[in-house]
Amino acid sequence: MFNYTFHWHQALRALPQMLEGALVTLQIALLSMAIGLACALLLTLMRLSGSRVLRGAAKTWVEVARNTPALFQIYMAHFGLGSFGIHLSPYTALLVGIAFNNAGYLAENFRGALKAIPDTQTRAGRSLGMSALQAFRLIVLPQMLRIAFLPITNQMVWAILMTSLGVTVGMNTDLAGITQELNARTFRTFEFFALAAAIYYLIAKVVTLGARLIAWRMFRY
Repeated sequence: MFNYTFHWHQALRALPQMLEGALVTLQIALLSMAIGLACALLLTLMRLSGSRVLRGAAKTWVEVARNTPALFQIYMAHFGLGSFGIHLSPYTALLVGIAFNNAGYLAENFRGALKAIPDTQTRAGRSLGMSALQAFRLIVLPQMLRIAFLPITNQMVWAILMTSLGVTVGMNTDLAGITQELNARTFRTFEFFALAAAIYYLIAKVVTLGARLIAWRMFRY
């Protein structure tokens, strides 16, 4: 019944190539988080706006990002936009799809963090002569980011794992894409994907432990 012979040496020989793919994976995740954070802050400001149009646009983004599959969002960036003559490379489509998803989740995290900050702090800042923007930037924003720090870390781990969806749009330079190509050449499915899973796990654990260290150093008082 169990008649499979393991050949780990093939996977280990390909480890340098897979680690190069892991660097691409980490690059995409970091870029998508940077773009996602910027967009999430913009969405948060839009949701605080007095304009119903801006609030509606921000709410639509968040609802779509949080209530549709990440794979669908990447497909729309690659194949959907292509229907309108906007052709994105697999790398760009994957980056856009993950950044869109990150922005939606992070904007909701920021909304929850804002609700945890008393309005009296903003009013106190205004009473000291600060403008509304200064009060938000100097008083509210630092506290919001502190409250949302751990959810941001969780989203970073999720972004790393989401990069594996790039194989569905032809991405072949990240860890999942390289693993798939090696598997197609050697048919050693278990060995290559087990090694890739271990690399994903280690990256996620390093990010999580690094975030805990940063939180301990910055937020212990």
